[in-house]
Amino acid sequence: GDYLVTIEEKSKATFLRAYVNWRCMSAGSSRVCVRMVGHKMEESYSETLKEQMSIVEMPLSDPPLCISCCPVNGDLLVGCKNKLVMFCLKYLVINENLTVLDFERSLILHIDNLIPHIAITTELDVLILKLELVQQSVDGTEQCAHGVSMLEKPVDGGPSTRTLQLEVDEFIICQKPVELLGEESKLCEIPITLESTELPTEDTKRFQVRYLLFRRFTPDQSPFGFCEETKLHSVQLLPVYQTGSSVTGHEETENKNELLSLFCFFSLPHVGYLYSVGKVVELISTYQYSEKSEQAVLTPQFLHVITSENLQCFTVRCSAAAARDEDPYIDTTVKACPPVALDVCTLRMQLFIGPRAICHFKNHIILLTKADTEDITERRKPTRRMLSRKADSIKSRTNSESEPGWNLYIINTVSTIQLYREMVDYSRTYENVKTESCIHLLSEAHLLVRAAIMDPSFLKSDEKEELLRAFRESCAFLGDCYSRCDTKDYHLALPYYRMSGLSMTEVLKRLVSEGDEIQTYEKGFIFYLTHSLNEDVNEELSKESANKVLQIFCFADPVQLPHILCSPCMRNVCPLTAMKYLQKVEKMMPSVVLTLTKAFMALKMGDLTMYEHEMDSYKETILACGFIGQPKLLIQREEGIVVPTEFAVHLKEMQPGLLVAATVALHENSKIELEEADTFFKMLCSNSEHAVPQLLVDFWEALLVVCSQEEILQELLLRVTSQYVWRISKQQLPETKPLKTTEDLVNSCNHFGLIFPWVTSIMSVGSPSDKDYYEDISKLQSLLCSQSIDIASILPVLEPLAEAGNVGLTIHVLCNTRLGKYEEAIDQLLRRCPDAAVLYAQHELKDDSRAVWWNKLLPELCKRTRLAGNDCPVLISALKETLSVVAMELELRDFLSLLPEDGTAAFFLPHLLHCSQRKLLT
Repeated sequence: GDYLVTIEEKSKATFLRAYVNWRCMSAGSSRVCVRMVGHKMEESYSETLKEQMSIVEMPLSDPPLCISCCPVNGDLLVGCKNKLVMFCLKYLVINENLTVLDFERSLILHIDNLIPHIAITTELDVLILKLELVQQSVDGTEQCAHGVSMLEKPVDGGPSTRTLQLEVDEFIICQKPVELLGEESKLCEIPITLESTELPTEDTKRFQVRYLLFRRFTPDQSPFGFCEETKLHSVQLLPVYQTGSSVTGHEETENKNELLSLFCFFSLPHVGYLYSVGKVVELISTYQYSEKSEQAVLTPQFLHVITSENLQCFTVRCSAAAARDEDPYIDTTVKACPPVALDVCTLRMQLFIGPRAICHFKNHIILLTKADTEDITERRKPTRRMLSRKADSIKSRTNSESEPGWNLYIINTVSTIQLYREMVDYSRTYENVKTESCIHLLSEAHLLVRAAIMDPSFLKSDEKEELLRAFRESCAFLGDCYSRCDTKDYHLALPYYRMSGLSMTEVLKRLVSEGDEIQTYEKGFIFYLTHSLNEDVNEELSKESANKVLQIFCFADPVQLPHILCSPCMRNVCPLTAMKYLQKVEKMMPSVVLTLTKAFMALKMGDLTMYEHEMDSYKETILACGFIGQPKLLIQREEGIVVPTEFAVHLKEMQPGLLVAATVALHENSKIELEEADTFFKMLCSNSEHAVPQLLVDFWEALLVVCSQEEILQELLLRVTSQYVWRISKQQLPETKPLKTTEDLVNSCNHFGLIFPWVTSIMSVGSPSDKDYYEDISKLQSLLCSQSIDIASILPVLEPLAEAGNVGLTIHVLCNTRLGKYEEAIDQLLRRCPDAAVLYAQHELKDDSRAVWWNKLLPELCKRTRLAGNDCPVLISALKETLSVVAMELELRDFLSLLPEDGTAAFFLPHLLHCSQRKLLT
């Protein structure tokens, strides 16, 4: 709201007044009207408000002592002796051309035994509260009053308030110093009662109080201290908003400001305290003043303090704390920010005569001073006395005519960019010393810029681009410091360089001198290089830079050499130089990874003899496991897509089995995902996205041998089944010879079963063309002969083989058998391959399915034999074998009931005799 509020004293009476439309006075209009707060204005009267200033009187039952305005919604908070009164700002629409400001007294906070301020303070106590909305009660007309229940056990802070009433002139009773944070602050024994003064309506808001912080101090009783000087002042709440302008994000969006962090500052004469009271309540910084302070004002970038003769400026940590609330990636290898616990420092100190009051507005400091004519030295000699209520109640009054003049100063603060440049220039004095002072100073400069960027006005600022450049530059400077200095926080070089936007080549130019001389490199630089080279960064170093990196690691961290050489960034490195360094390291620390790296370098050199020598150093199984130590020997990633290396291409041609085994090892150790492996083999074999190369099928088959995850297992079974079916149905031969035969898979993998005899019997009379695809057919049949695959899920996949001759017959009978559909399977066999029916029954119809022999197979054979007569010896033979089995299983009467009435006695009599003889023997 555009208004001015004052506390005025006239004729020993105190008034609270708000000046609305006050700009009319500066424009030359002298018309003024006075009205009471909440007074309903008539139409004729209100029309005059357009061109005149209004004074809004706000009557209070107790004299106002202090005021504060909310910077967000314009509400007014007034502090009285033992209560806080809140006036809500309202916009009254008189007509379509006129809207005026008014206030409504909405809430009174009653506080026992405290003289309040915002974030309520007494001389020695600070209490920070939070008003929270609660749900509307059922009875809409109920008065909104809420008292906070007190815990039974109060703070052990010394004598109670009632005890302190027994005051003796010679003594002062002081309570113990106390600091209570969060929920513990309820123990402060200060009851808070809310009294709503709004007219109860359906929209009436109900509030409750939440305690955030309580701190109690004790008077200074040292020989050089004065009790009356130990008083709190300058309590202030500072909000920081979520502006959507995070410099570390990928995009900037102008969103509605939301509260991100909240800070509270209060001060004693010689020390100030800054707390975070947002998500977590904690002490952030403590400020020690060189002399007694009079008042202080906190901004997101600085703390300004006035003493009897100085205006001092200190750095603050609000932006550091808010950055961590805003971005969860702060304090990781991705992003960084100077710590909240970083020591604060004094930036500037300016001399003034008699500073009395200070306030802040945008980039201005407004300072009120009073030039006393009395002797300064005499004024600095306060008489020592004890604290007493009687003394405190006495107020000296002087004749206003004899008071000296007052001065009002408006001081323009130095722009963020200018101050940042000054701090960076000053930090250069520590550049060659390599001390923590340089880091501290650059951290201050970084926080200064970060605070400016977090300001809500940043997105519309003229300095936006310049601030962003300064931010990235400060990150680069901090990265340089952590790379050059021997500090425990050396790992911060990595996130700061990342935030700076510098490429690896640019960082090398900043830190590595030209020439062949050997430098000493600190841990921070090596840490940055190691992580940057081990990650998938789309940056290729030049041959000179790559060789320099090789030299750096040879002396600083030789163990990392094999891993560094496999980085995509080192693609242009000289392989001969790399081989020389690797041979030196091998003498000290030989390993499989190092041997594989030497083989890789030999390939780059075109020396196949050296390559074979290195690869023959270990067995294939050990070499396959060696790729786990450095997957980039085979696989690299470009923009998130896996790409095969030259090593992988060579293995594909010369040792495909090793390549498949190594890829399986990588998958089982979570170095590559299943989908990534598919892409890898397709790119390696130059196949289209939808075509499946044989090497990929080999990988799936090899992975089935070792895979233990059920979800991946079923996916693999579905994939190999689909590929087998596609090749058989399309009569497509694999482009390369499969690495494993059906027999190899049956012997090594539980998911491939022995092919049943009846399947072999059917396939023995198949067409000659089936022999061309024997491996795919037998692997598919072997899969269906095991118990691993989920038959119901692959039925759609098998559909193309419905008319595929004997192959299709075996597939369908296997599926019906796994699904328990034995009768359908027998029908299919009797119709298309009756000579395999009995063999099928002997293998499959056991235990619970044994009754199918006489319930299905025997009647079907009798029926089909009757129709065929003597022209089908296969059916007659099958019938005889079936009768032999049934005669052994059933009682004579049951067996006899199954025989056809028109059957030939001579044909069935031997089986009847066999059944009866079995009965006599038992």
